[in-house]
This record gives sequence, C-alpha cells and structure tokens, in this order.
Amino acid sequence: MDATTAPHRIPPQMPQYGEANHVFELMQNMLEQLLIHQPKDPIPFMIDHLQRDNDYVPKIAILGPPASGKTTIAMWLAKHLSTNLLSVESLIAKEYSPLAADARMHYQRFKMVPNMLLIRLMQERLKEEDCIRRGWILDGIPETREQALTIQTLGISPRHVIVLSAPDAVLIERNLGKRTDPQTGEIYHTTFDWPPESEIQNRLMVPAGISEGETARKLLEYHRNIVRILPSYPKILKAINADQPCVDVFYQALTYVQTSHRSNAPFTPRVLLCGPVGSGKSLQAALLAQKYGLINVCCGQLLKEAVADKSKYGDLIQPFFEKEIAVPDHIIMKVLKQRLDQQDCVERGWVLHGFPRDLDQAHMMDHLGYKPNRYHLMYKPPPTMEVQARLLQNPKDSEEQIKLKMDLFYRNSAELEQFYGEAIALNGDQDPYTVFEYIESGIINLLPKKIP
Repeated sequence: MDATTAPHRIPPQMPQYGEANHVFELMQNMLEQLLIHQPKDPIPFMIDHLQRDNDYVPKIAILGPPASGKTTIAMWLAKHLSTNLLSVESLIAKEYSPLAADARMHYQRFKMVPNMLLIRLMQERLKEEDCIRRGWILDGIPETREQALTIQTLGISPRHVIVLSAPDAVLIERNLGKRTDPQTGEIYHTTFDWPPESEIQNRLMVPAGISEGETARKLLEYHRNIVRILPSYPKILKAINADQPCVDVFYQALTYVQTSHRSNAPFTPRVLLCGPVGSGKSLQAALLAQKYGLINVCCGQLLKEAVADKSKYGDLIQPFFEKEIAVPDHIIMKVLKQRLDQQDCVERGWVLHGFPRDLDQAHMMDHLGYKPNRYHLMYKPPPTMEVQARLLQNPKDSEEQIKLKMDLFYRNSAELEQFYGEAIALNGDQDPYTVFEYIESGIINLLPKKIP
C-alpha cells in the first residue's frame, strides 16, 4: 500500500442507498410534501429527500482492531450514504446532555465509559430525528459481548455488520505512523496516507496511546472481545481484509451495505408477536429479523418515523402525540399498510409487534389481507420479589400506567388468541435466548393441523 493507492479523500459518488424502482414514488411523495409544507428554500429540501430512502435507512456497525481503518471507513460511508456516524467520542461530546457529561468524566479518569452509561447515550441519540430519518453507523460499537447483548435486548439491531481484519504486525506498524487532524477529526498516516496540503500537514498531531506496547495491549483486548461479539450477529456479518488500499476496503464495505439479506427461512414468514409491556417483544423481533432476514416492523416506531419525516401521515399523527392520546386505528392502519406493501416485506416476510392490540384492529388487518402465519403470545413478570425491588423505572412507567396497560392487554388477549386460532403461547419468564429457541421452532416447523 502506498500514498497513490490510498487516497485520503472519499471516492467519487455512487448510487445512493435504496432501490431505483422507488424513485418515481419518492419523487411523487416529495412533491406532495413540497406543496403541503411550502419550505422557504425548496432545493435543499428536494436534495434531502432524494438522498435517502426512509423505508430502508442504513443501520450499520463497523468493528475492527486498532489501526484497521474502521473510523476512516465509517466516516466515508456516513458521508456517502448521508447518514449519522456514532462513536464513543461523538456520543460523549454531546453538549447539554447530563448523560454525556457523566460519560466524559468517566472517560477522562478511566479512558472508558461504563456499559450502561454508553448504551443510555446511544438510546438518547437514536431517538433524535436525524437518526430516525437517516439511519446510523456505529463506529467500534459494540466493544464487548455484554454491550452487544444489551443493545439487542433494547431492540437496537444493525442490518449490516462489517469486521475489518489485518495481521497484528501490520496494525502495530500502522498505528505508529497515525496522525490526526484536530480540526476535522480525519486520520492520516505518515507512510500510507499523507495529505498533500502543507496547511493540513502542519496541524497534524500524534494521538495518545499509539506506542508499540500500548497497541499490543489493545490488540490483545480486542481479540479477547471480538470472538465473543461475532456470534451475536449471524447472517449479517462480513469480514473484510483491511491490509489493502483504503479505497478498496471502502468499496467492498459500500457494496455490502447496499445489499439486502435474503431470508433463509423455508417459507416467507409473517410473524406477529403479542405480549404485555416488558414481555420482550422488541428483543425477540430483533433476533428473528436478524437471523431470518425478516423486516422488523414496530408499529410505534413507524408512527414516530412518520412524524419525524413530516409526511402526510405524520401531520395527522403529530396532534395526537402532542396531546399524548392514542392515534386512531384508521391512521395507524394506513401507515402500517404503506410499510407492509413494500417490496422487502412482500419478498422477505415480516415480524410485527405493537399492533394489533385488540380484536377490532385484528379484524382491520385481516380485512386488508395482512394475515400472519405465525403468532406468539408472551409474558414476562419479574421472577422474584428481589428482582422486582431493584428494577429501575422510566418516569413514564408509573405503577398506575403499567397496571392500566396490563389490564388492557389481558382484556384483549383472550379475544386475539381466539381470533388467531393457531397461536402459540409461551412463557416469556425465561432466558431471552431460550424464549427465542421456542419461537424459532414455531417459525421453521409446520403448524400442527387440527383433526376435525
């Protein structure tokens, strides 16, 4: 590798993330929104909408050892895909966030951020409008198996995971020549990627922690962790050799994240997960989507995305969000229909949670032809009083609110179970991966036929 084969600038633009056959519909929706919202400057508005596909925004994790180039590749991908780059450094640098202030204090003292604090920062960031609309790339996250499992439990699941690799000797040599630009955050190298501009050369700095001994210690820690992280991402993982020109690594990564995973299920599953609040629906949906290439359809998330996107349905939903009252069924059904009719849901199947919540909603789905062929009921109470005593409560999850939601679920669940006669009921008060095995057996095996 040399300076001529590893340019420090992002390569020329390629087709954006999303399918070409959606362009006409995207243009039509975009023009409708232009007429509705009448932005002051329509050109940036049009560009913004053409550069993304809200139905399939990037959700990518890039992992790799020190000096493998993961930050550079992540930055290039984020710029090319017009998405958001999330790293430990960017999360703790967030201004006006008490969580970020705590994280900075830990990082300054211990050169690390506690797992739960980092994940709470991620949750806070991923709820912001730009992440909902444009997706995200995780740079070096998760760092441990514990982080990976906790992220999955919260329903945060990347669609593509890239792992960069290179011999340790190469990585140590690379790290010794690493330099950073304090103004832009870009990373350069004295041998492989030296900037031609003298102005940039003069302000480059030697980052801390790049000595041979420190790099060897970090590599040892990385190898210990990565072998425990990788099993969390079967079927969506791609390893790329980082011991080649950066531009080649970038194009391999770009090609991979622009592909859709084919389902390895023996048929096209349409899975409905039903359970009370806290029963683990989000985690099981994420695990099924990840393993079988299904589309994870969370009804609540769809409504939030419609509002964040300022779509015609978002305008209808916004007043209900502001008043904190339930969105009418007919509006929810329109948003859900729009998603389930898309090509990826039709071809690959889906796992739906958050809808239907009662018999009327189930009839609406059935009338429109959205019939799940796998249906599961779950529950998950705290296993002991000791566990219940140490549970932390979201401010919105008061005892009265939870009781109300539980009563509502159990009032409706009997009718739903009767409506979906082939429903499979299982105990969610077990290890999440044991629950997943039970659900998986219902996905891949034929349902028993009732003999009249």
